[in-house]
Amino acid sequence: MDLLYFLIQQTLLFMIPLLIVALGGMFSERAGVVNIALEGIMVMGAFTSIFFINLTQGFMSGNGQLLIAILIAAATGIVFSLFHAIASVNLKADQTISGTALNMFAPAFAIFIARIIQTVQQIEFKNTFRIVEVPILSKIPIIGEMLFKNSYITTYIGILILILSSLVLYKTKFGLRLRACGENPHAANTAGIKVELIQYAGVLISGALAGIGGLVFVVPTSTNFNATVSGYGFLAVAVLIFGQWKPKYILFASFFFGFMKALSNSYASIPFLFALNIQSNIYKMIPYIATILVLIFTSKKSAAPRASGIPFDKMKR
Repeated sequence: MDLLYFLIQQTLLFMIPLLIVALGGMFSERAGVVNIALEGIMVMGAFTSIFFINLTQGFMSGNGQLLIAILIAAATGIVFSLFHAIASVNLKADQTISGTALNMFAPAFAIFIARIIQTVQQIEFKNTFRIVEVPILSKIPIIGEMLFKNSYITTYIGILILILSSLVLYKTKFGLRLRACGENPHAANTAGIKVELIQYAGVLISGALAGIGGLVFVVPTSTNFNATVSGYGFLAVAVLIFGQWKPKYILFASFFFGFMKALSNSYASIPFLFALNIQSNIYKMIPYIATILVLIFTSKKSAAPRASGIPFDKMKR
């Protein structure tokens, strides 16, 4: 039973950033703008927020510091994704090329600035954010052990983002307009919806969530940031496709990939896997092999928004 609790806790550490970033990608694509810049936005969000933690750890610590860092990561994601919005919505640029450019720029910029400020590119920080035990809730049988011991506040923030995303997408006027713009922007425009404004909102929301996802990925898994999020932005795109651009399916997809990642990182703590005496590199390949296999079998049935990736032009139909 202890092994099961351990695996679930490890899965949550890897699942939550995937969930947050994939939900961000969902908002952008539901508005009709493909955002493969999620990787670069994660890097930028992690860079500025981890730098904040590094600079303030002498007089700040704990979850108060982490919450401020989350706001900084979200703001960074919004600013960085604004470049993608301008290119995609105003300039009608190829959205894949725009996203690729941002992915290439982000790590180079993070390394350059880090070296200017502190001469080395690796940003160290102290992890003072782990919650050993949540009072009362940790006493709940089974759930208490899995969710409320040795956890991070980011886990609960991720769950909250999932709930809010579902409500916004399906229970608000904005959500209805967002989905309309992603399916048929010309019909939405005829109905009086400001398509460009909705697309901007979708991209900026995706930027905020991807920025948060970058920080959420780094904090529980490391004590330094080296201008990389290990391809998690691209993995989030796979989660988005596997999850059919719907929050409830994205939840299951992120859990699946998070579990694969947990196995690849924690195999040494699982007796029967460790006894197989397989090289560690093989285990590290598991999440990415699983990604390829899942996309092979599910991509043909994917139900992407029909107008996703197609620049909106009022003069063309």
